[in-house]
Amino acid sequence: MAMDDVTLDEVDHGLVHALRIDGRAPFSRIGEVLGVSENTIARRYRRLRSSGVLRVVGAVNGRRLGYTSWTIRLRCTPDAAGSIAGALAARDDTSYVYLLSGGTEISCNAQTRSADERDALLLEKLPRTRRVIGVSAHLLLRSFALPATWLGPAVLSPEQAVRLRPPPAPDGTRPIEVGAADLALLAALARDGRAGYADLAKATGWSDSTVKRRAEALRGAGVLQYQVDIEPARLGFHAEARLWMSVRPSAVTDAATAMAAHPEVSFVALTTGPTNLVAVVNCRDTEDLARYLTERVAALDGIVTMETAPVIRTVKRAGLPL
Repeated sequence: MAMDDVTLDEVDHGLVHALRIDGRAPFSRIGEVLGVSENTIARRYRRLRSSGVLRVVGAVNGRRLGYTSWTIRLRCTPDAAGSIAGALAARDDTSYVYLLSGGTEISCNAQTRSADERDALLLEKLPRTRRVIGVSAHLLLRSFALPATWLGPAVLSPEQAVRLRPPPAPDGTRPIEVGAADLALLAALARDGRAGYADLAKATGWSDSTVKRRAEALRGAGVLQYQVDIEPARLGFHAEARLWMSVRPSAVTDAATAMAAHPEVSFVALTTGPTNLVAVVNCRDTEDLARYLTERVAALDGIVTMETAPVIRTVKRAGLPL
């Protein structure tokens, strides 16, 4: 079935929300919460997965491993943006790559594991072509909202959500060492966050029980996080934009906290640079976006300047090229 032929109904929206709460929740539990059979949920998931509409992705939280996170803006010549965005999407240290505005600007998020990797990315690889006419790199200092916690697509009641929420990890602040087999496990989960333990065992050389135990340990330590990769337009959000804001230092935490509670906001973070707050906004349409900017954002105290760039095309999302 082609992606364009797939339309999501009420059960599909409930399934998407359930997987956003717990990407590896058993289909039997999701079915109980939604009031449908396990077979129905499994069939709906396979339909969405095989058509390319939805993926569950195992994402690495680099902060737990000492990585640093960046949001990068590149201005390119009109003929180069597509190829440069594709090259960025092919890198394993980028997670989100967007073409913005008139197609001459690229925005991407990246994680670097060391100072050498940071310098190689920011000082050597990006400026090497003359078709890149401007680069601005902002270190992400603190996140207030992440795509996995985006409130916009929520359709389940609080009571239903509680039944799906995994128990809190007891060791989320403990240090954890990641070896070569762990990296193979994380790479396999990045391709398919719901891969069976037998398949994951083949990727790592471990037994099924060891893979299960290790995946749970990585998740409990906060290194492994499951995300649902789905185009916002599939959920009814057809106007996506990046916002860069300059906020008075005394007001930036309050502004970021307020925006994190807005159902339109899927990402907001404190950054370095000439602007100190970056956000991703998803609205129903352009009129909804205009209303959000002029009413919700405009009402926040401390915002001095704001730059808005609509997303023209998503080249990479949740760590996977599209």
